[in-house]
Amino acid sequence: MAKWLLLDGFNLTFRAFYAIRDLTRSDGFPTNALHGWWKTILKLQDTEKPDHIVAFFDLDGCTHRTELHPEYKANRSETPEELIKQIPLIKELTAAMGVPVIEQSGQEADDLIATAAKNLKAQGHEVFMVSADKDLAQCIESNISQLLPPPPANPKVGWRHLDTQGVVEKFGINPSQIIDYLALIGDSSDNIPGIPGVGPKTAVKWLLAHESLEGIIAQANQIKPERFREKIQTLSEQLRINVQLIRLQSNLETGPLESGQAKLSELLRLLEDLEMKTALKEASTRFGPTQGELAF
Repeated sequence: MAKWLLLDGFNLTFRAFYAIRDLTRSDGFPTNALHGWWKTILKLQDTEKPDHIVAFFDLDGCTHRTELHPEYKANRSETPEELIKQIPLIKELTAAMGVPVIEQSGQEADDLIATAAKNLKAQGHEVFMVSADKDLAQCIESNISQLLPPPPANPKVGWRHLDTQGVVEKFGINPSQIIDYLALIGDSSDNIPGIPGVGPKTAVKWLLAHESLEGIIAQANQIKPERFREKIQTLSEQLRINVQLIRLQSNLETGPLESGQAKLSELLRLLEDLEMKTALKEASTRFGPTQGELAF
């Protein structure tokens, strides 16, 4: 059994971008996200000691979800130009570090991660999905866990593992109920509307009593508080669409997942060009003086 870390590229990149500000190369090119990303991968390598790391990135949006709900993620603000400039170099740096980068046009990283996690588990491996995205909690089961990054408001909390029992403690429901839970309360980050006025506590209470969204809809006339009974019936079709938006695909083609090789000469060249002096020293120490490809 090998230990795999599946990185949610944009989720972690955004966190790196906002965690470190105002770092630039001498010509003014922003490098803050690059520094944060570098530190994140090294931290995960040193603390988790995985056998393999793979990074997944979104590419060109998500076609099937926008067809279902044209307003999907439409509320998100534009990605800062300073981060957009760094993304191609982040991917280049990642590959040079020996971490394969996987992306597919029209597919979200979460779906690719869900697919990879399912396939790797079937092969007998232990999988950790590295992301703060709560959608991934639906994938948690034996040998598939989530590794949550430190919360920005309280970084001292550190990295946390979320397994099946952890989902119950965090949300009050099982991983198999996460999709219905999010469908009920909505997801403002993805612009998915829930039932107005329904928060986590109410959604959990209903799911514990009726097991699933379909059970809640079927027994809407028994729901308490009574003011929600008509809302559930009126919004039933939207709630079912929410389920389709939130459910992650796990049958995509990700290509072979293989161990990456660090390309030392390329890595050193890139870090020198980016004027990442501390990272350059770390790379030389970590991978040794020999040029060529080295296991990460």
